[in-house]
Amino acid sequence: MKRIFDVLLGLALAPIALVACVLVALPIVLESRASPLFFQTRLGVRERPFRLLKLRTMHVATPSVASHEVGANNILVTGRLLRQLKIDELPQIWNVLNGTMSFVGPRPGLPNQLDLTEARRRHDVFALVPGITGVAQIRGIDMSTPERLAEVDKTYDQPWSLARDLRILWATATGAGAGDAAASAAGR
Repeated sequence: MKRIFDVLLGLALAPIALVACVLVALPIVLESRASPLFFQTRLGVRERPFRLLKLRTMHVATPSVASHEVGANNILVTGRLLRQLKIDELPQIWNVLNGTMSFVGPRPGLPNQLDLTEARRRHDVFALVPGITGVAQIRGIDMSTPERLAEVDKTYDQPWSLARDLRILWATATGAGAGDAAASAAGR
């Protein structure tokens, strides 16, 4: 049922997301002088690497590390607004439709986040399909606290509930956990 929900919601949101992405593409290109789309390898279910698709919010030369390690000076001016409104996440609807992600689940980490990977192994979080948003995100827990994140991510591992997913999606859409780890990491 969860996969059916993801596909139906993805198909319903895809046209809206496409229009929004097209509208913000030009400002991103003008500021970054690069493609407005950004691909990054992440670890999915059973630690399988996959390519996560996002709108570019950081300068091209920004290293591929966790947001809390990047720092606010790497965020594009347009990227600040996109991240605040979570518009940069819209292309991940493609990841949902192709089955590498779900709308709700643990946020996928980078392969180089060794502490997070190890904590998620210990808590069996890699048994879950990663999501665009999840329990940890609405609680404001980011990847800078890998053990705590893995513990909270694991709480999602229950029989699937449409009501619970809708609550998490609604909380995300209305600003719960709206903190941006990159924006708050200024000076790092």
